[in-house]
Amino acid sequence: MNTFVNRMIRAAKLDAALYESVEHDKSATAQAAGVVVLASLAAGIGVVGQLGFGGLIAISLSALISWVISAAIIWFVGTKLLAQPQTEADIGQLLRTMGFAAAPGVLRVFEIIPLLGAIVGLVVWVWMLATLVVAVRQALDYDNTGRAIAVCLIGWVIQIVIAGLLGGLLFYGGDNPGMTGGAI
Repeated sequence: MNTFVNRMIRAAKLDAALYESVEHDKSATAQAAGVVVLASLAAGIGVVGQLGFGGLIAISLSALISWVISAAIIWFVGTKLLAQPQTEADIGQLLRTMGFAAAPGVLRVFEIIPLLGAIVGLVVWVWMLATLVVAVRQALDYDNTGRAIAVCLIGWVIQIVIAGLLGGLLFYGGDNPGMTGGAI
């Protein structure tokens, strides 16, 4: 079986040894990016009719940018705020493990199926949370899953705050939309 596909399957199976392997394999960074792109394309299949091919490209670029930002945030939280004595990681290690954690996302292509799509989406979302926690635990060399969950939650909150600030700057020029005094 293709090494790339095999790695994706093992990542989806929450195989801690796989996450340890890609953490230390610098050549796996491109594969991790490939997983992120495949998962984003699968998620975007349902909106192709609305956004077209350009929309799929935009979704993939957005996913790659989000992946890098998320890895940087998780790295900071995990190595600076909630590190354990044995924690030793760089952003590349988090990029690789977190990229492979997106492997279940390829199943989002089935969200296009009427009635079943929402169930598939929920199952894949929960599954990806689990793979992310394992990826973070392994990349940060934690000895317990609870700390990895905490890092993921804190990182998620930080990412939402950053997205909100950036969204405000992009959509409102930095002004509070409720305080501009402009016509509605």
